[in-house]
Amino acid sequence: QVQLVESGGGLVQAGGSLRLSCAASGRTFSRYVMGWFRQAPGKEREFVAAIRWSGGITHYADSVKGRFAISRDNAKNIVYLQMNSLKLEDTAVYYCAAGRYSASYTFDYWGQGTQVTVSS
Repeated sequence: QVQLVESGGGLVQAGGSLRLSCAASGRTFSRYVMGWFRQAPGKEREFVAAIRWSGGITHYADSVKGRFAISRDNAKNIVYLQMNSLKLEDTAVYYCAAGRYSASYTFDYWGQGTQVTVSS
């Protein structure tokens, strides 16, 4: 069982940066792949980024490639999402997730979400 708590959301102007954090409970954090998702009003939840156990392999949605960076600190049980060059369309509730990877990602645990609002 893993419990996830996101933080770091807020209001930022377009072009600005934010760093989201996700603190995970449990002693097996390093065994999970970690991901970030987001959901904008009236839209479905979408994948943003994921990172494998050791942090050496990452994946990103095309919409955030080159602007966002996911990282993890297994000693602190924290995963980060550094968001740069933010756009209005990045406005959403951002969710942290923990899961597994076989042929594809499966996320079993979810945080409560943190709001990111990008203004013009």
